[in-house]
Amino acid sequence: MTRFRLGHATHPDWRMALSLSIAQIDGEIAAEPAAEPPTLGLVYFSDHFAQHAQAIVDTLRARWPDVAWCGTVGVGVAATGVEYFDQPAVVVLLAALPRERFRVFSGTRPLGGFAAHTALVHADGQTPDLPELIGELSQRVESGYLFGGLASSRGAVVQVADGVFSGGLSGVAFDREVALVSRVTQGSQPLAPARRVTAGERNVVQRLDGEPALDCLLRDLGVGSREPRTALARIRATLVGLSDADDAPMARHGQFGTDTRVRHLVGIDPQERSIAVADRVEPGMRLAFCQRDVDAARRDLVRICTEIRDELAPADDGDAPRRMLGAIYVSCAGRGGPHFGAPSAELQIVRHALGDVPLAGFFAGGEIGHHHLYGYTGVLTVFVEPAR
Repeated sequence: MTRFRLGHATHPDWRMALSLSIAQIDGEIAAEPAAEPPTLGLVYFSDHFAQHAQAIVDTLRARWPDVAWCGTVGVGVAATGVEYFDQPAVVVLLAALPRERFRVFSGTRPLGGFAAHTALVHADGQTPDLPELIGELSQRVESGYLFGGLASSRGAVVQVADGVFSGGLSGVAFDREVALVSRVTQGSQPLAPARRVTAGERNVVQRLDGEPALDCLLRDLGVGSREPRTALARIRATLVGLSDADDAPMARHGQFGTDTRVRHLVGIDPQERSIAVADRVEPGMRLAFCQRDVDAARRDLVRICTEIRDELAPADDGDAPRRMLGAIYVSCAGRGGPHFGAPSAELQIVRHALGDVPLAGFFAGGEIGHHHLYGYTGVLTVFVEPAR
């Protein structure tokens, strides 16, 4: 049976935080000495420890020399039911997967001939043409499904992929025998139904459903259409949800669908009655103005956890549900900390819904799900027993 083992700790000294994490895992291994040895390790550390990334990896390699390592840095890291946001902390997750079922990759170590079905991806947000690179990588895995996020740090931005480096993409790919279930949860609430972009180029939206885009924005905000400057505070708090022409922009209960990407509204032009957004737009795309909403984020997080549980439920009443083995949760740095109302509230929701599944994750500068780069979302991926 594949086992996932978790260790995590906060301490001002990286050595102590890592030692405490390792001790937790050693305790689990000692309690079950006949279990298969770990082969894959994930390590996430807060940016307080970014400068010590190489020392952290060297220490982990010395303790488990036969384990392949993957991970990155975040302004916060997560474990089962716990958030270490803006704290010096490290999280280590070990898995005993067959070595032929996964492959760690990076810019200097491509996938080669590995038959990848899905992939966990970490990336540097400053990488040129990053959305296009994510799309290209998605096309190279059989399912087209990627999950992960962008490293976030107030200092060095580093990734771990059997070594420590900066820039580009890295991660670990899995073949089709590694069973997992993954969902994206949105953190913003639409202010009105989505409209179609009928005129726009680059990052400027000129018309929505044939109307000036700025007039649509001001109407959705409930302010006068001729004096946008009087509503600047509300405009600055407004985001846009973009979806491609063929994607459904809305899901049930008036919430965004999983293919919607939330982006910043970066400017308005009162003369041209246009708006500018932090992404490329094309005629035919759907756009809805939105705002971050804690209650909507809570509801949607519960929804995806429920969907995962339902997917693992037995088809016949006499069968047992498929067991969850381990999980990875990548959440937006803008959702972490106090956004959900209390320390560790976001991860407590996941724990309450899924139970004490060994979980590791980090708070990212952008989240990766399928072939999209998101913002203000969470991506929850659960490894499960293969279907019999």
